[in-house]
Amino acid sequence: MELPLLLALIAIGVPVILHVVTRLKNPRPANLPPGSLGLPLIGQSLGFLRAMRSNTAERWIQDRVDRYGPVSKLSLFGAPTVLVTGPAANKFVFFSDALAMRQPRSVRRILGERNLLELNGADHKRIRGALAEFLKPDMLRLYVSKIDGEVRRHVDENWTGRTTVIVLPLMKRLTFDIITSLLFGLERGPVRDALAGDFEHVVEGVWSVPVDLPFTAFRRSLRASARARRTLDAIIRETKAKLERGEATRSSNLIACLLSLADDRCVPLMSEEEIVDISIGTLIAGHDTSSVLMTFMIRHLANDTETLAAMVQEHDEVVKGKEDGETLTWEDLAKIKFTWRVALEILRVVPPIFGNFKAAIQDTEFGGYTIPKGWQVFWTAGVTHMDAALFPGPSKFDPSRFENNQSSPAPPCSFVAFGGGPRICAGMEFARIETLVTMHHLLRRFQWRLCCKEDTFVRDPMPSPLHGLPIEIEQRARS
Repeated sequence: MELPLLLALIAIGVPVILHVVTRLKNPRPANLPPGSLGLPLIGQSLGFLRAMRSNTAERWIQDRVDRYGPVSKLSLFGAPTVLVTGPAANKFVFFSDALAMRQPRSVRRILGERNLLELNGADHKRIRGALAEFLKPDMLRLYVSKIDGEVRRHVDENWTGRTTVIVLPLMKRLTFDIITSLLFGLERGPVRDALAGDFEHVVEGVWSVPVDLPFTAFRRSLRASARARRTLDAIIRETKAKLERGEATRSSNLIACLLSLADDRCVPLMSEEEIVDISIGTLIAGHDTSSVLMTFMIRHLANDTETLAAMVQEHDEVVKGKEDGETLTWEDLAKIKFTWRVALEILRVVPPIFGNFKAAIQDTEFGGYTIPKGWQVFWTAGVTHMDAALFPGPSKFDPSRFENNQSSPAPPCSFVAFGGGPRICAGMEFARIETLVTMHHLLRRFQWRLCCKEDTFVRDPMPSPLHGLPIEIEQRARS
């Protein structure tokens, strides 16, 4: 037998045997949700991943809901899982003390055991507090002009003078540059370029069957993560040296702040390895979601002339009386309301985060069923966002759903693009700023049309339009 085949059989067979032994030792409790756990280790993972990559994931989830109801059991990424859907389920996931954050093994291996998505309790509160220092209103006001400068430079270098561009990779690079500059103090240059290249591959395998074999997405992501971790480790050591020399302070950037966290005896609260994990999680959370949002805004506007015209008018009004080249301000962004409602409707229709996982830290109940201790709980955004009882005519694009004067707004925990509860996205306002600033410059300088007649996308695990969304662009006549 060839060695690679033997290793593959061992890699698959050993977890299966352990899984069976564990089941024999720990019989299942009664009153489990309906459904099946499928094959050991594999479960429904492959079917789910195929649906994600064929743009049928929402249908795949809805088929389960139609078959089993809003609560069902399955196995995803090597662990028994309970799928829950609907506003009540979202509220349960966001607020229940019986659940704690725990990502699938693939996520923990790639992002690190102490990544931001994994922290709970006092650890999460401490790190969220550190993030809040850099995302509070006073800091966000300062970021507007810096983000404006990054966007102008990006547009000049990557859009101006071109007839075609591929949107998604450009948006990913823009948002990556913004967050690494503002939160990590990483200036333009080869180090930032290398880190950006690695992060393109890190996300590819976070939702995958965690079998470390050659040529798999999981293996590619592990290798990219290792390279990114070495880069971040060097940045952390350099920042630490600057703090010791007095060349940096706690408020210089997020890494300096995390290095400065200490107890009453001045003992650091975090190791450098933990800071690397948190940095990786923050970078992914901070740039991938915003880049997907802006890409799908551009995609939608190519075929929605009415919404496009209203947005262009709004942005033209904002700069009336300004000198050409004058940067946007915090007060300017407060006037750009319709564009943000368009962004929220995009997030409803195509949520960047398909769903997320928690774990039961004790036996608990929901919907009349038992969720055993240690099982994953998986919630999704799409089923709720496309529920006609919550959002009438859900397939219709309608930004007015998010006007403040709605007579019958959707109930709490219906719109969950930013999560909810104590762990609601800390960077929501930051994302609003970079989205509005970016769309301002693109809308006022360009008009575009899609190159591909087939207007589809896949999830891997973030939404990705066909070929990265190539578009033809031309300069817009200034009003």
